[in-house]
Amino acid sequence: MDAWIPSLLQALALPEFGLSTVAVVAFLSATLLPMGSEPAVFGLVKLNPGLFWPAIGVATAANTLGGLLSWWMGLGAHHLADQARHSPTHLRALDWLERLGPRACFLSFLPLVGDPLCALAGWLRMPLAPCAGYMALGKCLRYLAMTAALLWLWPEPASLLSYE
Repeated sequence: MDAWIPSLLQALALPEFGLSTVAVVAFLSATLLPMGSEPAVFGLVKLNPGLFWPAIGVATAANTLGGLLSWWMGLGAHHLADQARHSPTHLRALDWLERLGPRACFLSFLPLVGDPLCALAGWLRMPLAPCAGYMALGKCLRYLAMTAALLWLWPEPASLLSYE
């Protein structure tokens, strides 16, 4: 069983599979699942430096689509949350989100609060197109900053797939 893991990892590092892997991981990590996609983006770029911009683009698009899924889930959950409407925390959060409007979706890149924020934007029926734009901007800037910082911290080529 352990023999297939290195071959799977090697196949996923190939450019033709690497971008699709980044897309799946970025999409899933933007939903309410507790995972991050930055390691997948960094790993692909580290192994294939020529894929820096394609990886950033694919991760941004897939992560934004995952955020939009959260938006739609929030819209659908609107009717299920009626019993919590009058708690003080809920009212403060709603007031803050309503004052910011779709611009609040820029913060969708934040860990722990970003994905629920997208769901709340949908629950509040904020307009989809501006929310998507702010989500994409925040997520793109996060991927650029994280990947550039990791490449700066570890500039030497990766030797994960070399068997010496």
